[in-house]
Amino acid sequence: AVVVMSHQGRPGDPDFTSLEEHTKIISELIDTNVEFVDDVMGPTARKKIMELKPGNILVLDNVRFVSEELIEASPERQMNTFLVRRLAPLFDLYVGDAFAAAHRSQPSLVGFPMVLPSCAGRVMETEIRALSKVFDLEDRPKIFVLGGAKVYDTLKIIEYIVKKRAADRILTTGLVGLLFLVAKGINLGSKNMEFLENKGILSLVPRARKILLMGAPIETPVDLAVEYNNERVEVPIGQQKDAPIKDIGEQTISIYRELMKEAKVIIIRGPAGVMEDERFRKGTRDIVKAALETQAFTILGGGHLRAVVEEFDETLRSKVGHISTGGGALLLYLAGESLPAIEALAISAKKFLKKQ
Repeated sequence: AVVVMSHQGRPGDPDFTSLEEHTKIISELIDTNVEFVDDVMGPTARKKIMELKPGNILVLDNVRFVSEELIEASPERQMNTFLVRRLAPLFDLYVGDAFAAAHRSQPSLVGFPMVLPSCAGRVMETEIRALSKVFDLEDRPKIFVLGGAKVYDTLKIIEYIVKKRAADRILTTGLVGLLFLVAKGINLGSKNMEFLENKGILSLVPRARKILLMGAPIETPVDLAVEYNNERVEVPIGQQKDAPIKDIGEQTISIYRELMKEAKVIIIRGPAGVMEDERFRKGTRDIVKAALETQAFTILGGGHLRAVVEEFDETLRSKVGHISTGGGALLLYLAGESLPAIEALAISAKKFLKKQ
């Protein structure tokens, strides 16, 4: 029998809901009756678990209904939570399959592996296998295309991959590209500079300059798409005046396409522009398309890029090497930080495999 434990949203969020509807969808997807219980660790849930027969599947309610799940602590502390102590005796094995939450050290993620034989699920395994290619030095040339709005986190990634010499080229887009343009001394116009200041991005300029001075293989856009009179207008760097920058331009796309052609591995994280606006979706769409037209193993990170891939035909979609389910987890992994849920599985393996 299988018992499924998961979360949805956080207290106060609009998507903080029960998993009852999720259970119905699971039933339809696997064409099997999946039972739901509106309890997590109380008497009703424990009774349902104990009554399960071989082949039965039970989904517990949103684990974040339990306040302990909102606290991050060491695995040694989490194994002593009521959640783990009440449920662990009812299970034979723990399967950790939540890569997207692997950066969190919560009871459901790191507590159970301390007291039960544990393993990674298929999603977790696929993520780890694919992402291991990022730092496998044998797969060269390796190109990172880094953009999006999470500039602080992306800067940490760049610092780490430069230190590890993991990238042959780092192609910057989005706000990340604007940061490095400013670090090179480019004036993006008073309104754009004010926007970057309000986002806290200009405070990162000294760190970006240090990376450039280290000789990091960082490329920046040569032209930009701005919004002018409600139209997409492409201009060379330095000529955007005070028009808001919304995307990379065609020349940049063309240069980046050429640089990606001989790559063995391409990692793309974050959109190249304001892709929610169809006028400024071009950069992201064309960069992803160019990557998929190479022979490289392509890793895409983030829901924005998944949405872009869905727009392509089946031939192009089939060339995606891996689309990561992780947001924060992916960023931390690429920045070289350990992920607590994966570390807990490793500890569990050492602990329980020795006993066999």
